[in-house]
Amino acid sequence: MRILTGSDHGGLSLKLSLSERLRSQGHEVIDVGTDNNASCDYPDYAVLVGAAVAAGEGDFGLLVCGTGQGMAMCANRIRGIRAAVVGDVFTATATRQHNDANVLCLGERVTGASLAAEIVDAFLAATFEGGRHAGRLAKMADLDSK
Repeated sequence: MRILTGSDHGGLSLKLSLSERLRSQGHEVIDVGTDNNASCDYPDYAVLVGAAVAAGEGDFGLLVCGTGQGMAMCANRIRGIRAAVVGDVFTATATRQHNDANVLCLGERVTGASLAAEIVDAFLAATFEGGRHAGRLAKMADLDSK
């Protein structure tokens, strides 16, 4: 899979750790930044990852900040992006199966590295179930025009 990653300074360490792990699993990882601990703005990286995923330049996005919330709020403003803040394995699976999430948002300050790795694995392993969930996604897509 091709995965785009981004973080602000508050999520840099976890993003780098997860990116290394993803590469070791054979995934192509495209890191849009940040690459240092200097204070920076999470919306800049959420937009880069979200726009690239929406344009089909990657299969999924992974965004990391302090809580994951700011990244998700920004990424979800991009048409076609369904970003989910996840803190457990069940939600990682369900958000793919039921919501067809295409961007995973994590918080370095609230999720340990080991759990984050399990969440990423579950997110990437799950697939959208379609069926009754497809109609709900269509309703969600309709909101883009409002």
